[in-house]
Amino acid sequence: MLLIRMAQLTDLPDLIKLANTSGGGLTTLPQDEAVLARKLQRAEHTRQHLQQPGDGLFLFVLEDTDTHKIIGISGIETAVGLTQPWYTYSVGTIVHASTELNIYQQFPTLFLTNDHTGCSELCSLYLHPDYRRHQAGALLSKCRFLFIASQRHLFADKTIAELRGYINHHGLSPFWEGLGRHFFDMDFSDADYLSAVSNKQFIAELMPRYPFYTRFLSQAARDAIGREHSEAKPARVMLEQEGFRYEGYVDIFDAGPTLETYTDQIRAVHESHRAGQLQIDAMPARPLLLANTSRTDFRCLLLNTDPSPWRCHNTATAWQALQLDTAQLAQLATLYAQGRTP
Repeated sequence: MLLIRMAQLTDLPDLIKLANTSGGGLTTLPQDEAVLARKLQRAEHTRQHLQQPGDGLFLFVLEDTDTHKIIGISGIETAVGLTQPWYTYSVGTIVHASTELNIYQQFPTLFLTNDHTGCSELCSLYLHPDYRRHQAGALLSKCRFLFIASQRHLFADKTIAELRGYINHHGLSPFWEGLGRHFFDMDFSDADYLSAVSNKQFIAELMPRYPFYTRFLSQAARDAIGREHSEAKPARVMLEQEGFRYEGYVDIFDAGPTLETYTDQIRAVHESHRAGQLQIDAMPARPLLLANTSRTDFRCLLLNTDPSPWRCHNTATAWQALQLDTAQLAQLATLYAQGRTP
């Protein structure tokens, strides 16, 4: 069975193994023991001490309980930009007009902003390639919505999710090659890694801070603005089904889209509720996300009657895995919106 639980300091060796399956290049799960250790330490401090809104990181791991192998990770930043600047590009338009010459021109622009400061962010999502089926990815991603629902006071009114930007068949980011490289004089992967593991002040020091006219970019770079990586397409579909939308903000390095929504409008947050075993047993057979409501020992699983060794098939087993006694209620939401399928 697959079970979501909160990350522990002792998970470091397993997370290093998981990072090694990514092929490198993931700034949210770097192949760097020291960086991963600091991330786990921050998450542990948040888990033990954060009891009101503020800067924090909750990390969750997906464990195969049969093998005790960690096969995935996901996280939530409770409020970005409070201790380090949070930069994005806002895609806008500047108009140049002359009535005397009868000329009216609209120019698409990029403007460096901190507009998402204070928002909560879905982050650090990665699933082992061998487990990318049987709704494991949906469980790993959407478990965070049940945690938000049960600990709503810890999260901001708006939640964002940054998607990885488009990479061409040469393995290059057209947007970075067209813009960022001219200001940083380094490869995209190096700049992206520095942004993830160090102070972000260098971004403000090196990037253009005034509106940048995108007509100065190559067509390939312009076409990449707001376009997600091919591997991020399923994540975008899932987030949009949960109520997230692209509102014209993109990553400053690869121009991947930032999706956002009001936290209370996330489908699995506002539809979630609490119920006991008998109530759940009486519900129509649909895939359900079930979780306990603990802030410090959150657990979540997928209840589904379909035959699969990765899923839980009855509420008694679910209650045991979630460490609930029979009188306690579980937080639950349907895995998909009504009428939706994977």
